Amino acid sequence: MEVVCIPVLNDNYVWLVHEPESRETMVVDPAVADPVLEAAAARGWRISAIWNTHWHPDHTGGNAAIKVATGASVIAPAAEAERIPTADRLVAEGDTVRLGTATATVLEVPAHTAGHIAYHFPDQKMLFIGDTLFAMGCGRLFEGTAAQMFANMRRLSALPPETTVYCAHEYTQANGRFARVAEPDNAAIADRVVAVDAARATGEPTVPTSIALELETNPFMRAADAETLAQLREAKDNFAG
Repeated sequence: MEVVCIPVLNDNYVWLVHEPESRETMVVDPAVADPVLEAAAARGWRISAIWNTHWHPDHTGGNAAIKVATGASVIAPAAEAERIPTADRLVAEGDTVRLGTATATVLEVPAHTAGHIAYHFPDQKMLFIGDTLFAMGCGRLFEGTAAQMFANMRRLSALPPETTVYCAHEYTQANGRFARVAEPDNAAIADRVVAVDAARATGEPTVPTSIALELETNPFMRAADAETLAQLREAKDNFAG
C-alpha cells in the first residue's frame, strides 16, 4: 500500500492510504479537509473512506467537508459515537475494516480517550495508532488511566517488531529530550535523538516509527509496570526540558 504523510496544523500528521490493486483510498484522522483533498487530487486518488482513531477535533475536524466533497464514509470508534456525529460505521475490538484487498483489525487502546482505537493491518505489518503511541512517547491520559496505557504498551510490544507505526503528531524531539533524562544510560536513545534533530533541521518528519525502534528507545513502552508508567507520564507532563 502507498502511504502519504500530510502535515497539518501545528504538528499533526494526516495519513492518506492507497491500495493500488483496488485503487481505493482512505484517510486516517483528518484534522482539516483542504490539504487532504489536494493531496489526493494531485495523485488522481478518490477518497472513499475516513478512519478515525478517536474523537478529538484535531483528528475529526475534516470529516464533514471530506464527506461532502467525496462521498466518503466515516469509520469511527463505537465507544465515542456521540462525539463523532459524522460517523457512518462504528467499530470496536476485533472488528475488521477493509481497504480494497487489505484488511485491518480494530484494536481498542483506551487511555488518551476512553474509546480510542487503532487499525492494524497484520499482513502489511502496518499500524495506525492515533495518539496512543508516539515516537519515544505515549499519549496524555486525558480520559483513562496509567494501567490502561500500560496494558496498551504491552499489547503493542507483542506485535511483530518490523511493524510500521503511523502516529498522528510530530512530538519526537520533545519526547526524545525527556527520554534522555528518563534513561540517561540508553545509548540507543542518545543516537536516535541525534538522528531526529538532523531530520527536523531539514523539515523531515520523524515518523512513521516501528515497534522494534520503540522497544529500544521509548521509556513508556519499556516501563516495567503501570506504576512506573504513571510516574513517567506525570514527569513528562511537567517536563520543561
